[in-house]
Amino acid sequence: RTVASLNGVPLVYEPGTKTKYSNAAIATVGLVVEKVDGRPFAQAVRERVLVPLRMASSDFEPTPAVRKNLAEALMWTYHGREFRAPTFELGEAPAGCMYSTVTDLARFVMALLAGGQGEKGRILKEPTLREMLRPQFDKPGDQPAFGLGFMLGDVDGHKRVGHGGAIYGFSTELAFLPDEKLGVVIIASKDVTNRVTTRLADAALRNLLAAKEGKPLPVVEQPKPVPTELARKLAGRYGDGPTHELIEAGGKLYHLPPGGGLVAEVRSAGGEFVLHGILGNGTRFQCDGSTLTTSGPGRGTFGRRPASSEAPPEPPDHFRGLIGEYGWDHNVLYILEKDGQLFALIEWFYLYPLTQETKDVYRFPLDAGLYHGEKLIFRRDRNGRAVDVEAAHVLFKRRPIDGEDGRTFRITPQRPVDELRKEATAARPPEEKGEFRKADLVELIALDPTIKTDLRYATDNNFMGTPLYPKTAKAYMQRPAAEAVARVNKALAAKGYGLWVFDAYRPWMVTKMFWEATPEKMRMFVADPSKGSRHNRGCAVDLTLYDLKTGKPVEMVSGFDEFSDRAYPNYWGGTSRQRRHRELLRHAMEDQGFTVYEDEWWHFDFKDWKSYPIGNQSFAELAR
Repeated sequence: RTVASLNGVPLVYEPGTKTKYSNAAIATVGLVVEKVDGRPFAQAVRERVLVPLRMASSDFEPTPAVRKNLAEALMWTYHGREFRAPTFELGEAPAGCMYSTVTDLARFVMALLAGGQGEKGRILKEPTLREMLRPQFDKPGDQPAFGLGFMLGDVDGHKRVGHGGAIYGFSTELAFLPDEKLGVVIIASKDVTNRVTTRLADAALRNLLAAKEGKPLPVVEQPKPVPTELARKLAGRYGDGPTHELIEAGGKLYHLPPGGGLVAEVRSAGGEFVLHGILGNGTRFQCDGSTLTTSGPGRGTFGRRPASSEAPPEPPDHFRGLIGEYGWDHNVLYILEKDGQLFALIEWFYLYPLTQETKDVYRFPLDAGLYHGEKLIFRRDRNGRAVDVEAAHVLFKRRPIDGEDGRTFRITPQRPVDELRKEATAARPPEEKGEFRKADLVELIALDPTIKTDLRYATDNNFMGTPLYPKTAKAYMQRPAAEAVARVNKALAAKGYGLWVFDAYRPWMVTKMFWEATPEKMRMFVADPSKGSRHNRGCAVDLTLYDLKTGKPVEMVSGFDEFSDRAYPNYWGGTSRQRRHRELLRHAMEDQGFTVYEDEWWHFDFKDWKSYPIGNQSFAELAR
């Protein structure tokens, strides 16, 4: 059925004109194997390859034995959410659905190094294998070059043969040096870690070469994180046209390459910077904040572009209906606006600029990326809002997001609120040991009356849909934290903004109500009452920005207390203007000793929060 579904799908490129990796093509090869062999693909491979090589733990079908021993794998995102990888069948087993182990794959490598001879029989004729390891259809200098089923390259002048693998939650690299009879297999149970498995494989091959030649083992470099202050200094765009973009987020420095791709962490090593971490490929460059010089692909020296102090303009109106999330829980396609252009963030990590062809037809970059030459076709409803997008001939339906329409996000409390209130009132906060500062809660607007307050939990305009505080509640914080907030507000005023506070000190009993009311899968957005929260200690504040000229709150990527991915401080979606406002707020708060909470862009914790005890005073008690 998978192969039949290709009928009617137009070719992206005419045959012989461009190299384009295709899982669909490999699935078609699998169907050819079935037709020629007369048996289902999995059975044919099992009997022709796996059994002769004694790969007893490998299969293309999830047999009971396979399921019993299958490792749990991890999916992750740029913004920080993690979840278990799905294990369903993809319907294209030949292209990447083999279950195996390191030792089984090592047997496969050994057979290749032995010219196709396995422990219990030959799987390939030597002339066939030689042809498979020869470049096919490639132009001179193409890197990587492709053989038949293998990618061809080199490690320090030694011919390297191998292939990577990727499926939800898993990454693999199989590589060998045929002339030296050395090989390695790397498997990782975390999504999109192929750059790590590739670098590990190459490091292992270099170690094997050194050991074989009796030389000292190479020292594996350990780059260091870039200090936050330096990361902020270097952050910016370098070059004309498509730029190298350095981004500071969460105190770390990241790099987005020209033309889009993977956003990799930047670390320092030997007086240079290197693309490191899970998505880094080891590319090195120099940067002093004025110029960036790279020696990798696209080498050159690039000057820094002047940065505007103004917030980016609103995106074009026709973008508004397209921006959002599409797809499934395990594979979300994000459409966002960046620098006046639509971008697609696909397969969680691949960020590509889109070129508009007509009002609702866009295309991926022509010369780079997973989907070069492919198109995205949006379909809108009568209000101009996209209901789905066909990306590379796969239909992604729009994902509904509570709060996306501007209304306040709501949950359905797990238990009646009155019952929760009665239980929380009777409960007592956890006992704490240690020495704490004496509480000194002060009202924020007493320090700066230009700070606006809209205490959502004193109204029904909150995620619970009911008041949790009395109408007379005020925004209190411990004096040092409150003074720091006032300094933030003063600094922002010079840029035309003020602070708008949603919540500050919160009695412990309300934290307990939140916890008991919230579904378990959403509890990363509420504090565990058994530990107390930073709000209870008077050292956390929920806030946003407002425009001093209009007096209205600025538009952020998500609403306050929205329990969705859009709430994360490093969420890539939305518009440039929304993300710039979010960054402005974060930087201003960080400058005065606050740290943003990892799941909520609006929540900031003061540096001394551990010095104060859990509080449960009522607002009536504080007002006396």
